[in-house]
Amino acid sequence: MQTRVITAVVALLIFIPVVIAGGAWIDWLAAILAAIGMSEVFLMKKQILVSVDFVLAVLATLTWTVPDSFFAFLPKNWSKWGVFYAIVMLILTWTVLSKNKTTFDDAAVYVLSSLYIGTGFHYLAALRNSSAAHGLWRILFAFVIIWSTDTFAYLIGRKIGKHKLWPVISPNKTWEGSIGAVICAVILAAVYVNLAPVGGDKTTLIIGSFFLSIVGQMGDLVESAYKRFYGVKDSGKILPGHGGILDRFDSTLFVLPIVALIFGI
Repeated sequence: MQTRVITAVVALLIFIPVVIAGGAWIDWLAAILAAIGMSEVFLMKKQILVSVDFVLAVLATLTWTVPDSFFAFLPKNWSKWGVFYAIVMLILTWTVLSKNKTTFDDAAVYVLSSLYIGTGFHYLAALRNSSAAHGLWRILFAFVIIWSTDTFAYLIGRKIGKHKLWPVISPNKTWEGSIGAVICAVILAAVYVNLAPVGGDKTTLIIGSFFLSIVGQMGDLVESAYKRFYGVKDSGKILPGHGGILDRFDSTLFVLPIVALIFGI
């Protein structure tokens, strides 16, 4: 428990100031977290990081993570889609050049993971930097939903939970905890949008919080399923007592792109 607390405090002392600062600081943080997230995919698959596979997978991930302005140097008829497609072709070509040491199944995992991880962390920075007046409040709106959902799912599930939500994937989660978490997240979101200058339609945000809470829980379950498939307890060990980056941001990677869509980012 002491290790968990110390790790949480240290992580928050780094994370919170960067989120508040925004700008290039959070762009860099998002890129670093995305690269670490992809490394955890490799570690779960028991594959080495010093490899062509890893370099290509990280490049594919960062293509989605970095700000769109990063690609301003490209010709007008090119975009990040073009860059990503070129990297995907390189990944597929490497399955041939490596004489199938890198399989098509591996390539599929790299491409899908790069989309999932890269897009999620892209919107961590994009939401924060979306507006000088509202950006910080928008990213905090997402965190209010994510943190309240996680907290109340645990507390309510532990107190009155009797019916398992998905025992094969996550045996500790219950229907009572899940439903109670959604209700609490909507209430807290309603209070938040009426107090904070988020710069969006309040009714839409409150209704959206209902679906975002559910989506966040699905992100948690997807990460749990991923770990069970590869037979690991945590996605990584970079955060002592808390696992890896994907363990901590599993709900966030699902929620942030939808929050960005609600705000029209």
